[in-house]
Order: sequence, then C-alpha cells, then structure tokens
Amino acid sequence: MKFENSYLFAKQMDQNDSLSHFRNRFHIPVRPNGDSFIYFCGNSLGCQPRSVRRFLETELSDWEKLGVEGHFLARNPWMPYHEFLTTSTAQLVGALPEEVVVMNSLTTNLHLLMVSFYRPVKTRFKIVIESDAFPSDAYAVESQLKFHGYSPEEGLIKISPREGETLIREEDISALIKKEGKSIALILLGGVNYYTGQLFDIKKITALAHQKDIMVGWDLAHAAGNVILKLHEWEVDFAAWCSYKYLNSGPGAVAGCFIHQKHVNNPEIPRFAGWWGHDKSTRFKMEHGFQPIPTAEGWQLSNAPVFSMAALRASMEIFDEAGMEALTEKSKLLTGYLEFLLKSLPDSIPLEIITPANPEERGCQLSLRTFENGKKIHEALTDSGIICDWREPDVIRVAPVPLYNTFWEVWKFVQILKTVATDFQENE
Repeated sequence: MKFENSYLFAKQMDQNDSLSHFRNRFHIPVRPNGDSFIYFCGNSLGCQPRSVRRFLETELSDWEKLGVEGHFLARNPWMPYHEFLTTSTAQLVGALPEEVVVMNSLTTNLHLLMVSFYRPVKTRFKIVIESDAFPSDAYAVESQLKFHGYSPEEGLIKISPREGETLIREEDISALIKKEGKSIALILLGGVNYYTGQLFDIKKITALAHQKDIMVGWDLAHAAGNVILKLHEWEVDFAAWCSYKYLNSGPGAVAGCFIHQKHVNNPEIPRFAGWWGHDKSTRFKMEHGFQPIPTAEGWQLSNAPVFSMAALRASMEIFDEAGMEALTEKSKLLTGYLEFLLKSLPDSIPLEIITPANPEERGCQLSLRTFENGKKIHEALTDSGIICDWREPDVIRVAPVPLYNTFWEVWKFVQILKTVATDFQENE
C-alpha cells in the first residue's frame, strides 16, 4: 500500500478499517482532562475489555449466592473452569486442544516445563538463550543450571548480535546449532524479543534444533495474540506465555502453556505434580499415587484462579470474533504506517528503528533507539498524552495494537514526537 503523511489519509484508513468497531469494546485510559490517552503500551499491559466487569460479576454473584457449591452449580462451574479457555487458546497458538492449558504465571510455567524438558547429562547440558533475553528468562535458566549442578558460566550460551549490530542473525543461530548441537540440551528463546521486537523463525529454528536432538521451548509473552503461531504444526516441544499484554486480561493475570502432542501422553516424563494434574475421574477419591491427565492439563498443580480466568475469557471472546488472520493483517498496516511516518522525520531528529524492517520478522511493536535525551523525550510524550514505554538503556517501545489502536493515533503520535524531539534540540 502507498501511505501518505496526512491527517486525511489516516482518517480514511480508519473509515475503511473493518476491525475499527473492536476499539469500542475496550476501555482506553483517560487523561486528567478527560481526553483519552493514545495508548501504545499493549505490549506491556493491554487495555481492559469492557466485558470484563460482566464476566467477573457473574462469578462474584455466584460465589455470593452459592459459596462452595459454585464449584459445581455456578453458571460457569469453577471445578472445570480452565476448560472454558481451551478451545480459544488452542486456536490462538495453533495447537490441538489437548496441547494447551491455562495456569499459573509465565515464569512458573517455564520452570515447570524445564523440569520436564531440560534433562541434562554429562555430555549434553547446555542451554541457549538470547543475550538480551528478558531478565526473568535468564534468571530461570541460570537457576535451572545451578539446580542440576552446573554453573551458568559453563552451561549457558547467550546468542548475540554481531558486533555493531542490534538484531540476532538467524544464520548465526543455525551455525551455533550445527557447531554446538551435541552439547546443547535446550534452546529457550523469546518468540518476539521484548527489547528489539524481532520475531524469530520459530518453525525453522525448531526444525534445525530437532535435527540435533535438542529440546526447544519458546517464551511467547510478546508473540501470543500478536503474531500467527502454529505450534503443533511446527512441532515445538513446549511454550509458555503471559496473558496481560496482547491478551488484555489484567495485571499479573494467569498464563498459558503448550506441550506438544508427542509428549503429553507420556507418563514417564518427569514433572512436579499437583492434584489438579491428576486423573479427573479419580481426583476426588483423594488417593495417593499420581496419575497424570494425558493432556497438557497433566502439568497443572492447583485448581483454577477463577477471577483471573474470567477476565481472560472476556478478552478471548473478542479474539475468537476478530480472528488472528484479520488482526495480523491490520497489524502489518498499522505498524507499516508507523514505520513510514517515522522515516519521514527530519534526519536531524536522532532516532533509529531497531526492529526488523521486514513485516514477517516483527509483530506490532517498533523499538526506537534514542541517541540524545531519550528518557526525557519519553517523559514529554507521556505529558503530551502518549503512553508508550521506556526500556534501558536507550529504547522507546511503541506498539499500535490492532484491536484498539487507530491509524489517526499513529499519525498523531509521530506529529507529537516530532514536536517534542525538535523542542529538545532547539533548547540545547
């Protein structure tokens, strides 16, 4: 599409947007003067669906009226409550229903999955992550190495961009797998890197690793609800993601995980067990002797956090209606328009887009490297009604989310950014 840098073009794009009505299904944060913020922070915390209150009040009402009987008699019985999310979750990540379960939090799920799929031996014990992986992932794999008696110095391989570059070249990942494959027990990468916004070729990397008998897991915190995923088809061993970013289910909300079909019905796989992962038909006999459910549910520990899952149900209802194909199509247009406008800024404004230019190698986030006054520019944007986020040492992350952001907001953001950055230059 041929973009134009004009208010009228942006408004016309919004008028032609078949998904524009979904914006009305969300609460957009409001400034003290009553105007809505331009909210480009859905990659950190998604906006609240208006239907969340209805979903939550249903469960609050049933708790009030039924007490413990709500586990079986609530309008949405609490005992199998996680099952209400199974079909939508499977569709979202390209999985079979038996391969997914919603439970716990993201890093908790990663630890539980590594208990099962990081099985180091003397000659194969190393773990590969990105050098700029989200800190929680780094902490998790370092602690797993230590738990098994290995130091991070000997067991952790951090794949880095080449000197002077920002993005990790996938040919370098391939070369690493070929060179070190016999010593690598696990590859755990972010599907979309939180800092740069780089989307990795999950299918290709997984296949290359499997050729060397390496287990492959993915942290999909910035990918689930943002890009098309086909985890079953790509034969990913396991994956986990949070639901409070693109999935709009609220701060600290319940997470999800995927375990491939080839693993779920293997009771010999080691795991940390809990009673909610035990065979449903005998769970309440309260007998000893763990018998795992032969699906991803077998990795559950405890019963469902109903209120958190209720909020996620409200959001997943919207995803089911909109569809990931349509959302990603709009996402590419929105992000492409943002990129076009940013590239039209004067060369004198010191900003660099470090996210891949290829739309197939990114989601809706663009990361802007600032060379001067970065944090001050971010603060000035907030004061001007823009919510995006700052990541040390020098990046402003901007995420136009297709469910509730508009082309006009993208256009307006760049006008404000231009003014703010220019003011700092002129005042120095």
